[in-house]
Amino acid sequence: MKVDILLGLQWGDEGKGKIVDFLGKKYNLIGRFQGGPNAGHTIKFNGNTHVLHTIPSGIFQKKTKNLIGNGVVIDPIIFSKELEKLHEKNIVFEKNLFISRKAHLILPTHRYLDAASELEKGKKKVGSTLKGIGPTYMDKTGRNGLRIGDIESKDFKNKFQALSKKHNKILKKYYNYKNPNQKKDEAIWLKSINNLKKLNIVDGEYFINQNKENKVLAEGAQGTLLDVDFGSYPFVTSSNTVSASACIGLGVAPNKIKKVIGIFKAYCTRVGSGPFPTELNDKIGKRIQKDGHEFGSTTGRSRRCGWLDLPALKYATIINGVTDLVITKIDVLTNLSTIKICTHYEYSGKKIDYLPYELNNKKLKPIYKEFKGWGENISTETKFEQLPKNLKKYIQFLEKELNIPIKIVSVGPDRKETIYR
Repeated sequence: MKVDILLGLQWGDEGKGKIVDFLGKKYNLIGRFQGGPNAGHTIKFNGNTHVLHTIPSGIFQKKTKNLIGNGVVIDPIIFSKELEKLHEKNIVFEKNLFISRKAHLILPTHRYLDAASELEKGKKKVGSTLKGIGPTYMDKTGRNGLRIGDIESKDFKNKFQALSKKHNKILKKYYNYKNPNQKKDEAIWLKSINNLKKLNIVDGEYFINQNKENKVLAEGAQGTLLDVDFGSYPFVTSSNTVSASACIGLGVAPNKIKKVIGIFKAYCTRVGSGPFPTELNDKIGKRIQKDGHEFGSTTGRSRRCGWLDLPALKYATIINGVTDLVITKIDVLTNLSTIKICTHYEYSGKKIDYLPYELNNKKLKPIYKEFKGWGENISTETKFEQLPKNLKKYIQFLEKELNIPIKIVSVGPDRKETIYR
């Protein structure tokens, strides 16, 4: 068995869904290995736009199986809505979508705990998507969680009610929080559980390892700089988003990993709170936001925009062991006369090229290298050689600095707007 990993190298929203879909036909199986419905993977082809939150992005490839791994957390309500949208667009998934029994379930009360916690933090909130992701992972590590396999149990409803009761005690005692729609939410949630029962529930670790000829693509969610250990803590997600997490989140051995494909935008974005050294609070930042349609597919929130951050990108390639790079949204920078890349930081009076322990905007001042822009329309180009001279210089500079080949250049949002080198 051969496993390649595909993941984001920034603060998420790098375009992972499009690239997984683009590469999907080369693999027998796509496995999502962490995160939950806080992810939003957008895929465009044949004039249609699809947004996935939990389902792997290989679902549109008819011959490719898709596994939601044990490292993922699932909200049955959001998941059911995803399935409905696939039905509406005549996407057949019943035979090629599988769920690991060991994946954890997000309860309505997990979402309440998420909301109550953010309210209490006030201005110090981390910018949670309020999907209940953090509290679900807390229950997982606290050994209190419910898993997909539990829905096959005769006393599942009792387990659900017991955990909900425990959550309600915490909500009342520590947050003085009560959701008036709880009974309604629980009824919808339990109804959605029936939709999960109709799907292919498997022992994921056996399922993925059973065929020695399998070619697997492990799909990550969020981005490296949101990793709970290696990201801009505490403004991070609740799971490990780095390549090592693919082994744990799917049940594959490290010696099965071959390529690690890292995706990054030609600029940086992040949603919610947290440090962002190269953020642009000016007309250029607003223009990138508008031209790049930088609004979250999960929350709808506008994304903060800034120049590409090379020290952060180098950091991400190191801890992930990246072998191949993909650059996306390069088309968004078209018609900018000057484009900048942060190559170093000024930190406490010193010039550095690495991420310090405390990634604080007030202490870090980005040092930029400037590049001439291009005005040509690149969305119809199919070969790297056809791209504008200044754009090729931009990409070649990055390859030299990162010492990793950029194998794929995305020149637009559609599946066909992709150059494979």
